[in-house]
Amino acid sequence: MARRKKGRDISGWLVIDKPAGVTSTTVVNRVRRAFDAKKAGHAGTLDPDAKGILPVAFGEATKTIPYLEPALKAYDFTMRFGAATDSDDASGAVIETRDARPTDDAIRAALPAFTGDIEQVPPRVSAVKLDGARAYDLAREGAAFELKSRPLYVDELTLTDRPDADHARLMFVCGSGGYVRSIARDLGDVLGCLGHVTSLRRSWVGPFDEDHAVTLETVEQATGTDALDALLRPVAMGLFDLPELKTTAEGAARMKNGQAGDVLPGGADYGDLAWASFNGQPVAVGRARGGTLQPERVFNL
Repeated sequence: MARRKKGRDISGWLVIDKPAGVTSTTVVNRVRRAFDAKKAGHAGTLDPDAKGILPVAFGEATKTIPYLEPALKAYDFTMRFGAATDSDDASGAVIETRDARPTDDAIRAALPAFTGDIEQVPPRVSAVKLDGARAYDLAREGAAFELKSRPLYVDELTLTDRPDADHARLMFVCGSGGYVRSIARDLGDVLGCLGHVTSLRRSWVGPFDEDHAVTLETVEQATGTDALDALLRPVAMGLFDLPELKTTAEGAARMKNGQAGDVLPGGADYGDLAWASFNGQPVAVGRARGGTLQPERVFNL
């Protein structure tokens, strides 16, 4: 018999303002212990040196992670011109330097080439898998390898500040799978001066922003008090990008049994992915079929 997971059956989203110096997995483990939660996961990994918004899902909210992952994400970052590193950020070793520095106009002129549908090669020090091994492990072992480019949608890349000739601050809004370090590396190459990231903060992920965020210290100080569960956001926030279709008690019961259930007219066309709700709680995600929804994933709330 499989061992039953210990912990509380709690569901919801917790939006953490991740500090630098810890991994996303470490954050999830710490808040999971604080909540004594049976199940937890996160949407959108942040590098250890990065700060900012890390949405953590508990219980039934983990079922919404696949629908949140494609959401746009915004990053504010600072890059340094004149040097390339082997990790494309300040934690790596400098591998090349140049004296050239770009003007503000040159930076702005280069940015449109990095927006829209582009191809991006991930950093060598990344979690991308190559023949079953993580790229960062191969890089640390000194292995010779090449990573293939991947498609990426970039909604916005804007120069927001130029504190001095060596640095620029930019805002980057992209879809799933984007690497800020690759943007800095490639922008430095195009400008002929090289470049790498020196600081990075994610300011929002889909519906989650800094107004929703709490620190790890806030969570851990609230452990064992009524204030802890009050920090959770609704499970349905992970479904923000899908149309909502309201259902009846009978329709909800059918969907929870894997059958198509009746839904009221809403903003979904035939065949669209949508979610059904009853009394404000998500019941299922599935395909709209006229006046019904065929569930692909159900919630036990």
